[in-house]
Amino acid sequence: MECFVGIDLGSTTTKAVVMDDKGQVLGRGITNSRSNYDTAARVSKLEAFIDARLSLIRRELEKVPAVAGRVDEILAGLTRNFRREQFVEQLGDLEQTCIANVEGPRFAGKEKVIVGALTEVFRRLREEEADKLFAPTAQRKSDFFRDLAGSRFMQIGEEVARDAGIPFDTLLHMYDKSIIEVENRPPSGDMNRKFRTAMERVRGEMSGALDTAALGAPIDAALDVDMVERYVVGTGYGRVRLPFPKEHIRSEILCHGLGAHLMYPKTRTVLDIGGQDTKGIQIDEKGIVVNFQMNDRCAAGTGRYLGYVADEMNMGLHELGPLAMKATKSIRINSTCTVFAGAELRDRLALGDKREDILAGLHRAIMLRAMSIISRSGGITDEFTFTGGVAKNEAAVKELRQLVKENYGEVKINIDPDSIYTGALGASEFARRAVVEA
Repeated sequence: MECFVGIDLGSTTTKAVVMDDKGQVLGRGITNSRSNYDTAARVSKLEAFIDARLSLIRRELEKVPAVAGRVDEILAGLTRNFRREQFVEQLGDLEQTCIANVEGPRFAGKEKVIVGALTEVFRRLREEEADKLFAPTAQRKSDFFRDLAGSRFMQIGEEVARDAGIPFDTLLHMYDKSIIEVENRPPSGDMNRKFRTAMERVRGEMSGALDTAALGAPIDAALDVDMVERYVVGTGYGRVRLPFPKEHIRSEILCHGLGAHLMYPKTRTVLDIGGQDTKGIQIDEKGIVVNFQMNDRCAAGTGRYLGYVADEMNMGLHELGPLAMKATKSIRINSTCTVFAGAELRDRLALGDKREDILAGLHRAIMLRAMSIISRSGGITDEFTFTGGVAKNEAAVKELRQLVKENYGEVKINIDPDSIYTGALGASEFARRAVVEA
């Protein structure tokens, strides 16, 4: 099977989409963007191919009468257990890297004790924590290896260090130094082997409720499909750093316009708010960009601005929207400048204003700035699509809907759950067209 890949290297996250030669999306992948952009591109692409393989498995399972009505449950178990295999594999890499870094005069004479402590920490992570993290009822705040391994390493490492009679910061130093190296090496084990091992665990979990013998043939059929990467196109904030020839690079504007068109063919206006910029894009009936406007170099009104506000309030970025939705009024925010945002927030809090009311006003100020960009690009002339990471912020969406209604009346607004992949989707379509429609 020929596959076409689009990679959107954003300032915060890197996204990838895998598409077949008919234009059907097979898989999506996302990872944190890193200073090593080559690695971010590889990891997101790997994640997209994992998701694509799961799509093929779903297709095969849906053909089997014996598992009718249980496909979602099987896929959820398979995904969870595949992630467990991946986690254990990366733990082994991290352990070996940590041990290799126990060198130099700082550790002279203590090497044996430190290595022993590290070995014990990783033994517990593998034998005790992996099953807990990936149990059917487990709730994980993140699926990124660094987050999963880091939180458990801290908990176990402190106890092990105390028992070994060494400072905890010694183990912490090993972790901090090694995790960067491991993150820059995407999981390299055989993907099919991990899927088969994961399916064996699923069979064990479902043996009392399902004829698991029926799972063998569809899994084998899906894993036997040879997925060949035929063409790749890169885009995004960091596209100039992508390891691709110039002809494999497309601008964010073009990719977001085409991606929005693929999701909603009647779209004529697109708003994309990413980590570093805000774009108002006008497209025609074929998804071709006819006009656009962007914010200036200031980060106001972008995802980075929200990140700065979250830091000022000592909150997670994901907490801003839900808290703003609890507001009873909207506080007018005079400055959307990132430099002065902290001072105004502190002043408002000192005056006794509630955090949720301040955040409601802040979200409105951001969306007012976005509406200005849309107006300069040509306004909203027809169906409107909102894309980018900020489209997942419910308070931002609420303010946008209200402002669009105030300025343009009743307009259909599209906000896809996978809107963060819009740029990568457009890039994958450019990749497909470069070959199939050449």
